[in-house]
Amino acid sequence: MSGDPYTFSSDSLPTDLRFLPPLANGLLGWRVYNNTMHMGGVYNGERGECHRADVPCPLAVMVETEEAGQDRYSLDTHTGVFTHTLTSPSVTVSQSFYSHRYHSNLMVMEILLARHVTSEVAFTVNLATSFTSQSKDIDFQPAPDYRGGSHIQGHTHTAELPGGPCPTVHLIWTPIPSTLTLPPEQTQDRWGFILAAANCLDVAEASFDEGLELMATGGLRPSHEKAWEELWLQSKVEVAGSERLLKAVIGCMFYLLSAFPSIHDTSGFFGGVSPGGLSNGSEAQDYWGHVFWDQEIWIYPNVALFYPKLARAALEYRMRTIDGAKYNAQKQGFKGLKLAWQSAVSGREMCPEDIYGQQEIHINGDVALAFQNYYYLTEDVTMFTDGQGRQLIWGVADYWVSRATWSPDDQKYHLLGVMPPDEYYYNVNNSVYTNTAAKLSLQFAVELADLLKHPAPKEWQDVADNIQIPFDQQSLYHPEFEGYSKGYPVKQADTVMLSYPLGLPMSPEIRRNDLEAYETVTDPHGPAMTWGMFAIGWLELGEAEKAQRLLEKCFRNIQGPFQVWSESSDGSGAVNFLTGMGGFLQAVVFGYSGFRVQKECLAFSPLLPNDLSELCIRGVSYLGHQLDWLFRKDEVCVILREQEGGAASAKICDLQVVLKASGTQIPLTPGAPVTFPREPGCVCRLELSSFCWPF
Repeated sequence: MSGDPYTFSSDSLPTDLRFLPPLANGLLGWRVYNNTMHMGGVYNGERGECHRADVPCPLAVMVETEEAGQDRYSLDTHTGVFTHTLTSPSVTVSQSFYSHRYHSNLMVMEILLARHVTSEVAFTVNLATSFTSQSKDIDFQPAPDYRGGSHIQGHTHTAELPGGPCPTVHLIWTPIPSTLTLPPEQTQDRWGFILAAANCLDVAEASFDEGLELMATGGLRPSHEKAWEELWLQSKVEVAGSERLLKAVIGCMFYLLSAFPSIHDTSGFFGGVSPGGLSNGSEAQDYWGHVFWDQEIWIYPNVALFYPKLARAALEYRMRTIDGAKYNAQKQGFKGLKLAWQSAVSGREMCPEDIYGQQEIHINGDVALAFQNYYYLTEDVTMFTDGQGRQLIWGVADYWVSRATWSPDDQKYHLLGVMPPDEYYYNVNNSVYTNTAAKLSLQFAVELADLLKHPAPKEWQDVADNIQIPFDQQSLYHPEFEGYSKGYPVKQADTVMLSYPLGLPMSPEIRRNDLEAYETVTDPHGPAMTWGMFAIGWLELGEAEKAQRLLEKCFRNIQGPFQVWSESSDGSGAVNFLTGMGGFLQAVVFGYSGFRVQKECLAFSPLLPNDLSELCIRGVSYLGHQLDWLFRKDEVCVILREQEGGAASAKICDLQVVLKASGTQIPLTPGAPVTFPREPGCVCRLELSSFCWPF
């Protein structure tokens, strides 16, 4: 292997500057060198024009020298630091940027000048910038300097809701000079520049204070790097046998984690994950920075498997949109909650085109599935008792009951006039994906009501039991919707997602028929996440090489040296396309391992393609425990991590692995590796045993 796979380097920047690496921390997002950045939850414009507000970035600075040198640009995903190193015969200039991983209101630029040989001549670098405090979205005005820092404040031009408040933004930053000089005889010097961004003055000033103090004590960068180290200790996905695949996996995990807040964040406000992340989403670009089903179906599973706190943050975002979802349902003439197809802060529909908000109602089932998976992974009932989780799940159920139409002819419920995930079609009846998602969310609503001792309306179970799930008895496959003709073109993964992630039971024959029916008619230039779902399907059927060939199609969407994804393989569409990364990563994390989050267990059925010798998945979080997994061709090794703090007298429920073929039950002891043979084609389980024991 050539070099550290966690470091992406190049001697030049991408010719298409959209593929410069984004640096984000769940609150602030910025594409390096770009004049604008974004803040989570700060949008400008009402529906039809609502988009992430462009915030000017004072750190958009490029270092220039008169003395020619060799450039090197590196993104270190271990630490989330991007560095430009310019090496000349006499001096090395290093310029680094990072969005602080712990103190999320801070962004930082650091510059180091270091001589190779002593000199009696001063060395000067120019700091070139086109920064202006103006924004097309925010009315910024000068404010009094604070502790030597420049300060502007302003609010967006237009609120998301008519008559509503316009978000306020405060920026305080270290003034950046036009030049920096290393005096004669001095061997090196370093400078630090911080930017504090917040929605109120108190937080902006406190963040700037924190940044100054950390910089003075030498703790600014170490505290950032420690936060990233902590994240990587909780999760790591690595493959052996393909450096290309390994770098792609690392890049995906890095950018997905960058979209989420710190695991120590206590602000209680997270603005959700949009398809292009926080660094993108300006007007008419990258889906306007709105939150779609992409968060729950494509991005969330990769994070929820390792980080229950981050998973909960994403779900709490949805709970804060309940009032807007109630408004959406009422506007459509239905009961319950209709989650927005494109959501910003309020939860009201922000999609510029009515048809998507009206018809792409599978979003309700997508979000409910994420809540269900969270509960199955954590058994954290407080999501539904202390928070508004139960209101969301039950509100979604009420919507389905209200939206469904009963047909006395076939004694079935129908969802009419919808748009499936395959957006080539609209105003169709009984989208198989939408109806299945509705069925599952209704079943979970009943399950949750039973758990919380709440009487469930009988209509929930009735609609769940009797909703139409289109199926062609002659061809033994699932048509995408009622009236779909086999062989018609398809935009993206749709019906092939019934088995995973929805979990609809079906025979291997039907699973194969679905995959074969849609693979050849799926748009080869469609969105990047699609082929990961096909790969998972073929892995379920034991065809690892076919799965791998399809998964490798995704490599065409990785643009430039910094592993930034485009939505389409030709580089067009949304940039830093987290949705595509999420689908690709699921093919590795859930496809190769066979992990399936189920009600009473975490099932697994590993299968690796020929060019991979092993898959390492560390930090899987299940029922409050963390486990490290190593999958090889013929064996599986799992380690139950020691509990933090060494709770020697605590009692915990024991975990065990159950091998399906032999029925063998293997108890797991904290800290002790357990290795057992892989059972080809068999689904094994990680589950609670029937007793608790002290350790």
